[in-house]
Amino acid sequence: MVKEILSNLYCIELPLPRNPLKSINVYVIKGPDRNLIIDTGMNREECKAVLFPGLKELGIDLLKTDIFVSHLHSDHFGLVGDLATDGTRLYFSQPEASIVMGERHWADLLDFYLANGFPDEALQKSVASHPGFLYSPKRIPEITIIKDKQVIEVGDFRFECIETPGHSPGHMCLYEADKKIFFSGDHILFDITPNISYWPELEDALGAYLSSLEKVQTLDVTLVLPGHRSSWHNHRERIKTLNEHHSNRLKEALSALEDGEKTAYDIAPYITWKIESASWEQFPAAQKWFAVGETIAHLHYLENKHKIKRRTANGRILFSRA
Repeated sequence: MVKEILSNLYCIELPLPRNPLKSINVYVIKGPDRNLIIDTGMNREECKAVLFPGLKELGIDLLKTDIFVSHLHSDHFGLVGDLATDGTRLYFSQPEASIVMGERHWADLLDFYLANGFPDEALQKSVASHPGFLYSPKRIPEITIIKDKQVIEVGDFRFECIETPGHSPGHMCLYEADKKIFFSGDHILFDITPNISYWPELEDALGAYLSSLEKVQTLDVTLVLPGHRSSWHNHRERIKTLNEHHSNRLKEALSALEDGEKTAYDIAPYITWKIESASWEQFPAAQKWFAVGETIAHLHYLENKHKIKRRTANGRILFSRA
């Protein structure tokens, strides 16, 4: 489905079946010489079946098109290998590029989740159904590294890159100051809350995320175009709500430790999750991965604030009140 937002600015909404996100917004900017695609969708047939007809409807020549990827998650990065041609500039941040080109990221994550109490059998099921494994790019084209405050021009659009780590280590947004448009990726979403998970590349993912929210709060914006679901105009009100959300989640994590020390996996069931499931035991396998990762991020934030402490015993990381 192709939707015109402004002159030469379009959105193609791609389905994500059997995924709580439901869909992903791919944005297309048409220029006189070159075009720009913002994010790509997952490397799965359901996304391709909508994206490529949409690009054809818009008359997009991929030989004259560059790609901006807000971050490395497969719903934003998965189809770069199908879209990129020899002349494509694939704009990507350095922290994200280092991860996707590295070899140890997933192995280190698995070891860390085991240490945080994730049972091995449940962990294997979670990873097997993880979209990062199932729908990643078939190839990674040559990457053009972008940095904070760098400018990308397409036609009469002048986008400033704004680095907003938190949801991922090098998440990037785009800001068009003259048109007051903010492409927020997964940094700010309106119908759902961005997952803030543990990243070995970030000492305090939640702290980084909250700082990144503050960083963009003062921008003069009248239209926010997110990676998922609906757009909105008031990013400052949404930032306030997101801060309150994480404040409540921190209280839940702290409350879980009232009766003694626990692993992150043991604390996760105490957190309120918006997943249609009767119990923690019946959580979808992939969602357990995201839930435990977000729990760890909140625990690390509390530890940095000296609210809790951790120790390692028999290979397990245990948290308790400070």
